Amino acid sequence: MLKAERKRFILNEVRIHNRVLLTDIAETLNVSVDTIRRDITELHKERMLKKVHGGAISLGFDNIHIGRGDIYALELKTKIAQKGISLLKMGQVILLSGGTTNMEFARLIPVELQITCFTPSLPVANQLMTKPNIDLIFIGGKMAKSSQIAIGGDAINMLSDIRVDMCFLGTNSIDSKHGLTEFDWEIVQLKKAMVKASKKVVCPVISEKLHSDQRYKVCDIDQVDILLTELDPMDARLDSFRDKNIQII
Repeated sequence: MLKAERKRFILNEVRIHNRVLLTDIAETLNVSVDTIRRDITELHKERMLKKVHGGAISLGFDNIHIGRGDIYALELKTKIAQKGISLLKMGQVILLSGGTTNMEFARLIPVELQITCFTPSLPVANQLMTKPNIDLIFIGGKMAKSSQIAIGGDAINMLSDIRVDMCFLGTNSIDSKHGLTEFDWEIVQLKKAMVKASKKVVCPVISEKLHSDQRYKVCDIDQVDILLTELDPMDARLDSFRDKNIQII
């Protein structure tokens, strides 16, 4: 594979999943880790992504002040967010994870809607701060700088004391067999706690993340109550989820 092709592949993966690991990309492309490291270093210098220890993250994933025009697949994520808004009701208590789809969801919440929102994500919290009728409660703890989300024991302990109506749980990868999976072990522990803290789990995800999986499991697919994508609910790409007792919107 030519260097240009490798770099296009890396960029596509980092845009879809927000983060990539050197070892995973090297294994997938059947090249050395050093080769992928050099490719990522060049992409970093070209300001196409951000190089981090062991891999790379998308610029949108890293920047708390990201412009909406820099969000990958913004039109699709906006469509998913609008579907999520239709699930909200006055007086609800909801929980929002991080991610650019949930950032867009937070931005679109109607200003007149009176709800309580918990979140461990600084970018999501910043969006919610603009909503005068939302009671915002930040779940604090050690901050993961790359994703700008609170992790660790303090955040998990706080989540153990709440029981929200609905959790909008962003995910790196989702598969009908392997469930929701992530790259980062600490993020997985946080999201496990978010699932336990919720009466209903909603998974907003662009279709490019369907049928993919990562190293660490967040939850089985049958723990997801509602799946939100930009697709028509009857799209064939969603067929494998239909017998999982999941509402597809």
